[in-house]
This record gives sequence, C-alpha cells and structure tokens, in this order.
Amino acid sequence: MILRNTWSPGSAAWQNDLSPLPRSEWSYDRAAHLLAHAGFGGTPEEIQKLTDLGLERAVAQLVHYERIPNPKLAPFVESGLWDPSLKGFPDSRPEATDRAEQHGESMGVAAKPAGNRPVQPVSDRFFYWLRATMLETRRLGYWWANRMLATAHPLEEKLALFWHGHFATHENKVRDYRKMLQQIELFEHGATGNARDLTIKVAQTPAMLYFLDAQYNVKGAPNENFAREVMELFTMGVGNYTEKDVRECARAFTGWYFDDLAFHVDADKHDTGTKQFLGRDGNFDGTDVIKIIFEQPVTAEYLASKIYRFLVRDELSPDLRKSLGAVLRNANYELKPLLTAIFSSKDFYCAASYGGHIKGPVEHIVAMQKHLGASSMPGVPDFNQATIAMGQHLLNPPSVAGWAGGKAWITPGLLIARGNVARDVLIPDMTGFHDWNFTAGTDDVLGQRVRDGYDIGAATAVSDPAKMSTFDRVALERDERFNTRISGYTGWEQAARKLIPTPRDAARFDLSELVRGGGATTAAEGVDYLAARMLRVPLAPATRDAFVVFLAKELGTDSLERARSYMEDALRMTTHLIMSTPEYQLV
Repeated sequence: MILRNTWSPGSAAWQNDLSPLPRSEWSYDRAAHLLAHAGFGGTPEEIQKLTDLGLERAVAQLVHYERIPNPKLAPFVESGLWDPSLKGFPDSRPEATDRAEQHGESMGVAAKPAGNRPVQPVSDRFFYWLRATMLETRRLGYWWANRMLATAHPLEEKLALFWHGHFATHENKVRDYRKMLQQIELFEHGATGNARDLTIKVAQTPAMLYFLDAQYNVKGAPNENFAREVMELFTMGVGNYTEKDVRECARAFTGWYFDDLAFHVDADKHDTGTKQFLGRDGNFDGTDVIKIIFEQPVTAEYLASKIYRFLVRDELSPDLRKSLGAVLRNANYELKPLLTAIFSSKDFYCAASYGGHIKGPVEHIVAMQKHLGASSMPGVPDFNQATIAMGQHLLNPPSVAGWAGGKAWITPGLLIARGNVARDVLIPDMTGFHDWNFTAGTDDVLGQRVRDGYDIGAATAVSDPAKMSTFDRVALERDERFNTRISGYTGWEQAARKLIPTPRDAARFDLSELVRGGGATTAAEGVDYLAARMLRVPLAPATRDAFVVFLAKELGTDSLERARSYMEDALRMTTHLIMSTPEYQLV
C-alpha cells in the first residue's frame, strides 16, 4: 500500500496536559511526530519500528539510549595542525609580534636576526593558527553533522545541539578547535544526564573559561562576565537576581582558569571571603554558587521550558512552564524523567504541537538527509556554507546568547536560502563547485603574485599604478617589521598543507527506488509518497495538485512505470518544490 498522509494531531483539549497519552491513541503518525522532535526525523522503516514498540517502549528507547549499540560513529580525526608551541596563543597579533620584539621569538618561531621584515615569520605563524583552527573547526562541524545523521541515539545528538546553543561559545573567539571538540564531547556525554552537573562541568571547560574572560577574574578585581551569564542565560533568566548577586557570584569564581585543555583553580587569586548570594552567606566557590542557583525554583522552570521550546513548540503557557519545572525539580535535575514526561504526554501530541516548531538550519539539513535516505552528509554543497546561508554556523553562534531560534529562523530571504540549499542537495553543482574552505577570505591576485616569486612589497601593491596612493608607493620600498596582508595569505597556504580534506561527494540517494519501493504507480501517488515521507504538516490541496501536474508534465506521462528509466530528475525537481514550501520548515 502506498504511504499516504496520515497526519492526526490530537485534540486541542490535550494542550498543557502532561498526563500520558492513552495507548489506544498510539499510531504510525504519532511515532513519526515523536522521531521528528526527539531526533531528526526518520525513514518510514525507522518510524514503523517505533510504531511497533508502542508508546512506552518507543519513548524509553529514545530517552534511555545508552543500552543501544551505536557502531556507526567514529571519533574525530585531527589534521595535526596544533603543536605545543601554540600553547598560550597570543590574544592578538600585536601581542604576538611584541613578544618576538622583546624575546627574539614567539610561538616557537624566531625573529630574523637581520634583514628586511625581521618579524614576518612570527606574524605568519600567528595568522597560520587563526586560519588552521578555523578550517579544522569547519571539519569538526561537518563531522558532528555526520554523527547527527548516522547515530542510533538521535536524542543524544539533538540535546547536544541544544546545549551547544544554550552554553554558547564560538570558535571565532576561542580560536582552538580542540576546546570546541571538548565541549561537543561533554554535551554528548551529558545530553540527558543531570542539568546541574552539566552546568558545573561546562563552567570548568577551557572554551567557556576563555570565552567569558575567566583569566581576568581575580581576587580584588572580579570580572563579572561569566557570573552574569550563568544566571541571565544559563540558569535563571533576567529579573531573578540582583546586581549584588552578580558581584558576589563573580567573587566566587575568582581564580578559575585553564592550562591548555585542563581546568585549574589558582588559590592565590581566589577570593576566600564571605559572599552574600541569593539570600545565603558563606565562603562560596564557583561550584557552591551554581548549586545555590539550582536550589531556586525558577531555575527548574527556566531550563525545562527552554528545553521544551527547543524540542516541542515555541509557545507554552505559564501553567505548563510551572508543571515542567516541577517535574525537573522533583527529579533533582535529572533530565530523563522530564524528557519521558514530555514525549509521553497528551500535550506533546496535541494540535498545537503539530507544526509548532521551526527547524533550525542544522536540524533542517540533517533531517533533509534523513528524508532522502542518505547515510552520510555530502561534501557538495558544503555543510558549513549551506547552514550559514540559512542563518546558523555550527560552533560559531552569534553571541553568548546563542541563536534566537523560533520565528527568527524564517524571513523571506532565509526561506529562499532554504530552497536554494535543497536544490543544491538534490541537484548538486559538481562542475562549478569551489571549495569554500579556501575561497572564503583569500586574495587570488595576491596569491598568484606570491607563487610567481614577487617580493612582499610588490605582491601587496595596488595593481593599477594610476590608483596607487602616496602611501602605497612608499610602502613598496619601506623597511617594514612585518606585513600582515602577506601573513593572511601565507596562513591559508600553510594550513592547507596539513588540513585533511573534506570529502567532496554528492549525497547518495535514489528517489526512483524510494518511490517505487513505496508502491507509487502514478504521478499523484508519487507526490503523495514524497509528501508523506518528508512533511509533518500537510500541503494545501491546491499546492499538492500543482505538484502532481508538474511531475506528470516533466515525466510526459502520469505512469511512473512508463517513466521508470528516466524519472529520477523529475522526482528530484518535485522534491525540491516540496522542500521549498513553508510546510517543510515545520515539525
């Protein structure tokens, strides 16, 4: 039997009701809804397996995933870009070159004892690491996306993605892919564990310590950055603490720092005095104040509602917020009871929860590959370039607040971008593709001049002498200490020598095989199969009919059997239309 639209959202009366869904209400559609929200969607075969388990066992399998083997995941293979001389990497290029001026070397590179531009090798080294860690972080994002696609534990990766946006740090400031990898591993390991314990561990990660300026938080001169964000964004929300609480909290975190990839506390820089924090007095350290924060009822409500908005729908009532907070607080901040309550509830399957969540770009592109039956993330289009076009750069959130999400994901321009990404996945440009890793930020003219043996002054000169300013003409012959423009190019070139290339293959799937396997024999049945496989919100009848007409016209026949040998391209174009609809953006 052909797979058809089976959407069956529950009663509006179920909204805000956390009591379990009756077993009699379980169905294939409810299983598809569950997998779309607790993961990244699934194939009809995966959905049917969940259906056969029944509600309780299906939820348990997703939430208690530790018992399920996960053999397709591989560890991240580093390119070998980092070496110990980069430890204590300078905060800025001026700091890097000043070190060389003062000490004769910096980052393991010696300044030239004589000659023109004596600090050029040091400047080159600084820009090398900026380029190298950025490129490796892009590889890291691509690797993580593949884990999201291949995992047998979809909720683990879905919640790891949530925590990345919640405890937001970005590589542009951290400038060390290894620290970002540490966080991914922590988010995966603690995805559905204890929220309080995860918060403490995140506060001790080198990425967070550097990102929120722990190195400047010392006794006698506390830096309030982390103290403010741990309450405002990570645990309680605005309005639930005072400015004095911020100052006292900052004192508790004084002396926390990292050495390379390890967390430490400098006892000499830690303030051991009594702090007055959230109505408590004591000689608190950072761990103590986090535990006090988690004693506040508002913390459970804040975290539970934020998790709910990420997994279910963007809008929830104050009463539901309190109920969810009570579940989390009563479980001592263990997340599994909360997740089980959400995914088992009538509220989760009510009408408001169908189409109530806009997929974020990373979630969107992983789900797209799931719908197409691909087993790995393609290299064309480039994963990072595609998600950035849609408004999300994995491992580079825009600020400590993470991504706004919800309706912010959809503007007219971003909706067009989503359609363009779908086109590039379905009909990849394998001949005109340029590797975005090395075309972004490079200068073709400069690079050609360097390869042709120009000296630095000539290589960086303005091409047209008529447009050359007096400053440019003087720069041709001046005795510079270094030239940062040439360092920018050299950094790309040196990083490229070591970087492991990202596979540049197209997504592997066969829509003709999928549609035939689904039992479709006519253009109408083909459209219905594709829509049922890919959408969680039904197409408007007029839109569906227009797609049927389009497919039949492209095939030159209504019979899929007649078009069996050549229907792949037409099916891909029809799928592009489906994936470009507003309905496809929702789950």
